[in-house]
Amino acid sequence: MGLSGLTFFAQLLVADLVGLKSRHVPGYPIEPNHNNFHFRSTRALSNTNESVAIFILLVCFSILSSANANLLNISATLYLVGRVGHMLCYYSNLKLLRSISFGCSLLGLASIFIVGIVEWF
Repeated sequence: MGLSGLTFFAQLLVADLVGLKSRHVPGYPIEPNHNNFHFRSTRALSNTNESVAIFILLVCFSILSSANANLLNISATLYLVGRVGHMLCYYSNLKLLRSISFGCSLLGLASIFIVGIVEWF
């Protein structure tokens, strides 16, 4: 979870620094253009924001279910690898690899749930 937080922090710094460099006025929308790095960096951060609540809820569920710590860690690492891959592919505008990385993070989330629910049976 700490590394996921660090990933968020890195994404926030990149988006903010790119916004400052491009002299973007805060509060105004960014032109939706995938050829614009500022747009891609803010979308990468927004996309991570969209999945982090699910990650936290599922991790809490698994911990409270007394899930196997090793399997939970592997699943959380899969989520993290997917998120970092998604971020880097979004920055590089590699659309297919970005989608694959997103799928990897979804697989990590599903694995976290499975690791927790297994303890109920």
